[in-house]
Amino acid sequence: MALIPIGLFLRFQPWGLLSDLSGGILYASLIYVLVAFLVPTGTQITVGLWALGWCVAVELLQLTAFPSSVADLFPPARLVLGTGFAPTDLVAYFFGVLFAFLVDLIWQR
Repeated sequence: MALIPIGLFLRFQPWGLLSDLSGGILYASLIYVLVAFLVPTGTQITVGLWALGWCVAVELLQLTAFPSSVADLFPPARLVLGTGFAPTDLVAYFFGVLFAFLVDLIWQR
């Protein structure tokens, strides 16, 4: 589960957009792994769609005040729910899920 420490490391680097995109890619990859763990009988396509759906839903939730309110009460929630909508994150999530999907596809051969 090296995705978590690598993602946290990249998240707090002063690299601007590169840190944000790489963190989003790793976040989406982690969500793919978690969905695959929770639904071991799911196909790669199903797991990928659920993971991407989760990531998009969390990003769209950031258009509301809910994530900020939760982060005010429990600051670590900021790492899971974020606080501000960024359209570039949607692109990062797509590539993160695609990366995990391809690794999963190759691994299961």
